[in-house]
Order: sequence, then C-alpha cells, then structure tokens
Amino acid sequence: MKLPDYNSKDTEILSQRFCNLLWHDSELEFWLDVSRIDINEEDLSFYNTNFNHIFQSMQLLEEGAIANPDENRQVGHYWLRNPILAPSQEIAKSIEKQIEQIELFSKQIVNGKYTSKNNNKFENVLWIGIGGSSLGPLLLKNALKQFDKGLNFYFLDNVDPDGITDKLQSLKEKLRSTLFVVVSKSGGTPEPRISMQLARQFVETNGIDWPSQAIAITMPDSNLDNLAIRDNWLQRFEMQDWVGGRTSITSSVGLLALALLGINIRDFLRGASIMDQKTRVHDLIANPAALMAFSWYLVGGGKGLKDMVILPYKDRLDTLSRYLQQLVMESLGKKFNRQGNVVNQGLSVYGNKGSTDQHAYVQQLRDGIDNFFVTFIEVLTNNSMLSSQDGYKPEDYLSGFLQGTRSALTNSGRQNVTITIKSLTPFSLGALIGLFERTVGLYAEMIDINAYDQPGVEAGKIAASDVLSLQSKIQSLLSDFQPRTIKQITNNIPDTSLESIFYIVRHLAYSNSQYLTTGDWSDPESISVEFKLNN
Repeated sequence: MKLPDYNSKDTEILSQRFCNLLWHDSELEFWLDVSRIDINEEDLSFYNTNFNHIFQSMQLLEEGAIANPDENRQVGHYWLRNPILAPSQEIAKSIEKQIEQIELFSKQIVNGKYTSKNNNKFENVLWIGIGGSSLGPLLLKNALKQFDKGLNFYFLDNVDPDGITDKLQSLKEKLRSTLFVVVSKSGGTPEPRISMQLARQFVETNGIDWPSQAIAITMPDSNLDNLAIRDNWLQRFEMQDWVGGRTSITSSVGLLALALLGINIRDFLRGASIMDQKTRVHDLIANPAALMAFSWYLVGGGKGLKDMVILPYKDRLDTLSRYLQQLVMESLGKKFNRQGNVVNQGLSVYGNKGSTDQHAYVQQLRDGIDNFFVTFIEVLTNNSMLSSQDGYKPEDYLSGFLQGTRSALTNSGRQNVTITIKSLTPFSLGALIGLFERTVGLYAEMIDINAYDQPGVEAGKIAASDVLSLQSKIQSLLSDFQPRTIKQITNNIPDTSLESIFYIVRHLAYSNSQYLTTGDWSDPESISVEFKLNN
C-alpha cells in the first residue's frame, strides 16, 4: 500500500490517506482514525515487518507465560472475558463459576431477595477501594448511568478525613439499606484498610451489624479474606493473584459493581473479548491496538516525549481520562527496561471532556507548546429530544465542536487520533477499555519494559511507612512534656533530616491540639514544640 504524505496540503491526497488508515469493524461498530498521526510509508513498512515479535510476546502472555518476573506472576486479565484462553481448565472453571456467582448474588440483591438483618432491601453501596479498585467501578457507574437500574453508589477512595466524614454522614440515615464492599487485593493496602476500619466503626456506633452487610473482594487467604471469614461477612469474591488493580475492571471488581448497578455483565465482557480478538491479528494496519501503539511510539519518539490528551465528547465519559491515567501511566512509567538499563519511560495522560475543554486548555493545544497529541472519542448515537431555536440539536453542536477542534489542531500541525463508537453501551465500553489495555500491552513490548509491575508505587508505600514510623518516634520523644526545638528533635533521632522533622511537627501542630508550637514558621530552626494534655 502506498501511503499518501501526512504533510500534503492537497485535500484529495489527504482523503486517500484517511481512507488508507481508517480502521472499522462492523461487529463492534467501532472506528479508529490515525490518519492525522505523522505515519509515513517507510515507517509503516519497517514496523509492520518488526511487529511480529511484539505480537508473539502478547500471544505468550495470553498463553500463561510469566509476564511479571519481578513478582513471578502470570498476567491473565484477558482470560477473564474469555476463560477458554486460560492455561488450565481449573482456572477457566473458576473464572466462569465466579461470574455466575456474581450474577446470582447481585440479582438477588437488586431484586430484594437478599435483605439486611432488619429486612431492609439494599438500596445503596459504600464502595471502599483505591486506584483501579475504585476508578474502574466509578467509570462504569458514570459511563453507563442510562442502563443503571440497581443500587446507588458511594465511594471511599482516599483517607482524607473530610471526604470520609462527608460520605459517612451522607449515609447515616441509609445504613440499614447499604452494602459495604471492601476491595483490596493483598488485604494490606493502607488506604482501604483505614477507610474500612473507620467506616466499620461508624456503622457499628450507629447500631448496624457490619458483617451481615459487608462484602470482601480480595485474594484468598489475605488479611481481608481471613477477617471476612472470621467475622462471617455476607459474601466474599476472589481477586486473582494474576490480575492487577489497573486491569481489574473485567474481574470481580468491575463485574460486581456492574451487576449491583443492574447492568448486564455478559455484554460488557463480550465487548472486551471481541476487541481482544480483533487485536490479535498479526497485521499492523488491520489491528487497531497495534495502530494506536504505533502512533504513540511515533508521536513520542519511542520515549513518551509528548503527553496524551483524552478528549471524549460525552459527559458520561468524563471519568475516562482519570481511569486511563492509571492504566497507562502506572503500566508504562518505568525507570528500567527489561535489560536493567535506565530508560525513564512513560506516557503522561490528562483530559476531561469536550466541548468543555475547548474553553479551558484547547487554546494552548492549538497555539502553545507542541508537547502532546489528542485522542478524540466520539459517540454517534444520542437519544436526545432536545433542539435549540435555530433547529440544531445539542448533539449537532457537539459533533461540530469535535470536528472543528480536530481540524484546527491538524491545521496547526498538532497530531491526533479519533476513536468513534456507535453508542455508549456496556458492550462498546468493554470494547473501548479492551482497546486501551491491548494498546498498553503492545506499546510496552515496543519499548521493552514490564507493563505489569509498579516499583514506584511500592517505593511510595515504603516511604510513607517510614514517615509514620518517624512520627511515632517524635511523639514518643515529646511524651515527657518537655518543649524541644525542631533542631533538638533532629539531633535526638539518628539518620533523619531537619526537613523531615519540620514537615511532621507542622502536621502534628495543625492536626492535634495537644501539640503546641512557638516560633516563626518561615524559620524552621526557630520552631519549638511541646506536648500537653488537654484539660
């Protein structure tokens, strides 16, 4: 295939380029247009030849190879939507069994056959999780609200005391009709553990039996699993060792949320499964995930030098950019490649929604620094009965704004990709998520990094634990009720810094009235702190 020049100003040449690079699948009712990425014929020929080993690596992953050597783990989120692919019948049967259990349990909850101890029908869910354990369900809830016939969802996804207090207080009169879902793969992640403890304390203080309304999603024999068994929680669902949080949306995490929303989980899984199938094709041009990964590679010079702006022209997809931030950035943001060489790879993601962003930062995208590429997402079908006085419907304007922004960026030499789906349904959302998951996998193979570990996250957890340990030492030192300067505290605790002590002392002073300080906060060495008992 002769590929017309990206830089041509001839509309006929550009139209031919568009036709050559437009991917469409009638089964998915899905389009991908990468014609406005600077792909030339030489690149296409070279990478089409060299993509074979990348496709083979993905195939080995799906067949059960150890894809995450750092933890000696397989990576099997693709098996979740097509259990036949699992490397053993035992795994395949367990996947199908869990899907059936989630369907049955959730149907009984939504239909009112399962009730609380006081015979209250469950109407609400307090979902406690962090990262993908929360972002996935939140995306599903927001994107598919037109299909929502189930329970009302509330999320605890941080340890901000104001956020926790606000959510719990808003549920105070609804606790008897609320399910408490706690998601933690390891059962030891601090944020969901702390949030669960505070929520349980609040619930039980208000006279509600927590275990009879609580559900755990975790690995077998984790701390959370053992707690749920010991206290006889209402239900437990497995989160498999070979599923990462950022790819857990087709696991029990996403499926339970969908089912409790009253949404058909099989349609969602089918969309992801069919997209997986379409992206197994060993042909760059015929494989949408390969086309996307190839585009990311070319735009960022194989080093992620340009950010990806996610711009969906649909309010219900306003959570998508946050979801993709974790999926893409946690997967691709790595210091080392597989050979142990320092590469500092990554791909930054941000965005909100169109046409809102046209009045926010599109001005810079068009006329400012060229350090990005845009991924437009378009939904064709709307059920609006609205029309303005000039006779146009809101969706007419939305489509016009998308096409206009796309043209304006292209005319300024700003590269962009357009994804179009017929309608936003559980099926199409499954396909959309599947596309991005497959793209991340292929791109990681291109740049030779492990997409399935997260050493930076683990380093942050360890550092946070060290800070809390240091805080305990400071509090112990001050427990004799004697005032000390920050410098004196630093001298009394080996292997620490004045800066670290300053941050902790300031935190204690402003969060706990028992710690009294004097001095000038702009001069850390002048600060003195003293612990006093409240009268």
